[in-house]
Amino acid sequence: MATIKIKQTGSPIRRTKDQRATLIGLGLNKMHKVSELEDTPEVRGMIRKLPHMVEIVEG
Repeated sequence: MATIKIKQTGSPIRRTKDQRATLIGLGLNKMHKVSELEDTPEVRGMIRKLPHMVEIVEG
């Protein structure tokens, strides 16, 4: 299966509980942390929910 690397670029401070829970679900909890996950529709949906807080890392 293909994998995708996700980097947290935004702070969870003053965000809703849903957004914080989504970050934890992606394996992120600190600024500039990178998580490598399987590229599934579920993960892509979680990334689409937080476009202002995460970015996809190439390579």
